[in-house]
Amino acid sequence: MSARKFVSSGSPWEELAGYSRAVVEGRWVFVSGAVGYDLRAKTWPPTAEAQASTSLDTIERALREAGATLLDVVRVRVYVPDRADVVAVSGVIKQRLGAARAANTTVCAPLAVDDAKVEIEVTVLKPQARRSTPRRTTRRRRGRQ
Repeated sequence: MSARKFVSSGSPWEELAGYSRAVVEGRWVFVSGAVGYDLRAKTWPPTAEAQASTSLDTIERALREAGATLLDVVRVRVYVPDRADVVAVSGVIKQRLGAARAANTTVCAPLAVDDAKVEIEVTVLKPQARRSTPRRTTRRRRGRQ
C-alpha cells in the first residue's frame, strides 16, 4: 500500500484554489489542468502553440517529480477557447505526446484565466516496477512411458 503524494509547481492558481499540480496514488498520477503560463519567466507566451508547449513543460516537470514521463500518459484532455487554435495545439500534443498514443479529448470552451489560450491535463499509469532478480521457473519432468 502506498501513501498519496502531492506535487506542486508553485503556480498562483494552486494557492488560490487549494489544489495540487499532481496527485500520485500508487501507479496512477493525476495531473491538474495546466495553462500555458510560463512560471519561470512569469509571462504568457503569445500563441496557443507556444502556450501548449509551455503547459506540457509544466506537466513534464510534475511527472518527473512523480516518477513518471510523458510516455506514461494514458489520457489527455485539452481545453481551447478559440476553435481556430485547435490545429496548432493538436500539433504540439502530437509532437510531445504522440509516442504515448494516449486517449485524447479536445474541448472548445472558455477558460477560467483570461490570457490562457489552452489548458491541458493528463492521467498517467506508471509502469510496474521490474523485479531486481530474475524469476525462477520450475519444470516438471514427465516420466518415460
